[in-house]
Amino acid sequence: MLSARELGACIRVARKEAGLTQADAAGLCGVSVPFFNAVENGKGTAQIDKVLHVCRQLGIRVCADLPGAAL
Repeated sequence: MLSARELGACIRVARKEAGLTQADAAGLCGVSVPFFNAVENGKGTAQIDKVLHVCRQLGIRVCADLPGAAL
């Protein structure tokens, strides 16, 4: 994963495979619907972008394992 957008896409796939709406998933996660929507759409906060940048700089690849899912 190289960006907040890619992470958001993985989150969207997982949510849809679970049969959840954004509202359901946001409630399950304890976050607001607008926040959940922003995450799915790759609108990362400065913090997540910084974390991903540090990972890239250190040669760390952040991966999400979604068996059977194709993005």
